[in-house]
Amino acid sequence: MNLILLGPPGAGKGTQAHWICEKLGIPQVSTGDILRAARKDQTELGKQAETYMVAGKLVPDEVVIGIVQERLKETDCLEGYVLDGFPRTANQALALKETLAANNTQINAVISINVPDDLLVTRLCGRRVCSQCGASFHISFSPSKTEGVCDQCSGSLMQRKDDTEETIRERLNVYHEQTKPLINFYKGENVLQSIDGTGEISDVWSRINNILGK
Repeated sequence: MNLILLGPPGAGKGTQAHWICEKLGIPQVSTGDILRAARKDQTELGKQAETYMVAGKLVPDEVVIGIVQERLKETDCLEGYVLDGFPRTANQALALKETLAANNTQINAVISINVPDDLLVTRLCGRRVCSQCGASFHISFSPSKTEGVCDQCSGSLMQRKDDTEETIRERLNVYHEQTKPLINFYKGENVLQSIDGTGEISDVWSRINNILGK
């Protein structure tokens, strides 16, 4: 089964992608991971991506598309995969469709996890990370036993710079701008499945399970 998982920052997409992969026995294909791997392996496309990443610029569509195409040719993707972080634009979605069609395959479902912005801001603003071991906590949902102190190593807990409300709302605005064309594209392809991403993690997983049909 070939899947795309869409969801804004704080929607719990990473956790759900991991569970989908465990259940179906397929890999999670993350744009960030494959870009880093391509840079490390110094592939031709990896070198091209590196020049943009080092300069702090967005990697152009044609380079990202090429790297994803290379990744999907690997043997572990033969039985399916979960695309995470790709496509991000309608141009990328069209290129992916053309690539898959050339190999007589297609995307089976695009799962969009929907969560209200105000709840996402609450989730992300409340995150705290240990400055020493990197353990994660949340002031409301999973607080440390002692405020400001890591349960695991007693290090100091801190709020990441990109977890302030102003930064989060800007990230959400960018996500909505990028995702709206994708939603419309996959609606037209009759593969879009939108689910409620609120409630317990297990509730969201149950909704995804219904889509997987297994």
